[in-house]
Amino acid sequence: DVQLVESGGGSVMAGGSRRLSCQTSGLPFENYCMAWFRQTPGREREGVATFYLRGGNLAGNTYYADSVKGRFIISRDNAKNTVYLQMNSLKPEDTAAYYCAAVKRLYPSCTLKTSDYNYWGQGTQVTVS
Repeated sequence: DVQLVESGGGSVMAGGSRRLSCQTSGLPFENYCMAWFRQTPGREREGVATFYLRGGNLAGNTYYADSVKGRFIISRDNAKNTVYLQMNSLKPEDTAAYYCAAVKRLYPSCTLKTSDYNYWGQGTQVTVS
C-alpha cells in the first residue's frame, strides 16, 4: 500500500521556523513529482512547493508558490524515503494544515495543481501566532 505520512506540525511564533516531514512508502514507481500543499478552513487547498524525483533522486523542476518563495525549502532524504519542508520566517498567514502529495511522472513536469496528484497524506497542522 502507498503511504505518505506527514509529521512535524505544531505551534510556532511568528518569525520562527518549523520543519515538516513526509515519509513515503509503497510508491509503485521510480519517477514522480512530490509536493507540499496547505489548506485552511473554507479555502481551497493551495500548492506550496514541488520537485521532481527520478529513481528517487532529486532531479530538478523545483519551484515554490510566490507566497513562500525565499522562506520555504523542499528537500529529500533518500535513505529515509522522506521529503521535508523547511519553513522559515513563518507568518500567521502560514497557519494551515499541510499535506504532502505524489504523482507518477515520466518527465519533470511538476505542478502545484491539486488535481494533478493522486497520492496524499493525512496532513499535519501548523499554527503560527
